[in-house]
Amino acid sequence: MPTSVYIDNMNRFKLNVPTERGSILNGVLFQSENKSDSVLIAITGIHGNFYSNPFYYNIGDTLNDNGFDFIYAQTCDAFNKIQTYNIKTRESEIIGSWNEDFNYTDQDIDAYINFALDEGYKNIILAGHSLGANKVIYYLSRHHDSERVKNFLLMSPANITWLTSSVTESEKNIVLSQVNNGDGDKMLPFTLLGWIPCIANTAWQWLFTDTLNNVHVESDKDFSQVSQITHSGALLIGTYDNFTYGDPSGFLNNINNHMKEAHNNKLIFIEKTGHTYQHKEQETANKILEVMKEFTAKK
Repeated sequence: MPTSVYIDNMNRFKLNVPTERGSILNGVLFQSENKSDSVLIAITGIHGNFYSNPFYYNIGDTLNDNGFDFIYAQTCDAFNKIQTYNIKTRESEIIGSWNEDFNYTDQDIDAYINFALDEGYKNIILAGHSLGANKVIYYLSRHHDSERVKNFLLMSPANITWLTSSVTESEKNIVLSQVNNGDGDKMLPFTLLGWIPCIANTAWQWLFTDTLNNVHVESDKDFSQVSQITHSGALLIGTYDNFTYGDPSGFLNNINNHMKEAHNNKLIFIEKTGHTYQHKEQETANKILEVMKEFTAKK
């Protein structure tokens, strides 16, 4: 299976990126007319595919028009179910939000970074949107190599406490019962959060682990992952983001206040838009372009 396949006359390439466990992840490389030495890798959130988050096209095209490359980087949960292939087992497999294991976060992000390094990119900016931002936080809290990743861009990190607040005690007990009875790989009889059909093991990670539950509205919650990040970067959010109990500015400032490089980070607020930047897609892309220019000018 080739690593990249040409898609269209817009210099877009479908990526088939192998992980350490063998699963192939699919992304898209937006390549500028003259291949850049700088690339923004954007880790998607749950169901954060092109269909639900079309702002990725604005970002990719805007960066390309200004000499930067862009990788739309699907991990295991960009769709509910994704038909893919495992190069180790040599069998097809189905991954997705239905059976995601958060512990594969390192492998998934490494797969895209390794691809970018193999392609010769010298300035890799690691971005993530929504749950993808939480994954970037998790990754950078454990990897401090500035030669692989120069800077970060966190776009609307997901407040998992807010997301899971809709789960009832009865539903939590069902998850615990299935896991404890050895039925963790079986589907739940309800949709998690009201919209995620998934197995009990995946729901258990959402509800009872802090693997990706690493950002909060409250200043006294667990920010241990955030505080371990040694990179600098930018944090971006819409001022109508409803994951924040009505305070997107406080949410973003709270995250930044727990970072080692808080004074070097840039906070960006996109006015009058929510979690996916609806009606402000191009403004968001323009702000990201500004950030890319600032990051690469320092190198």
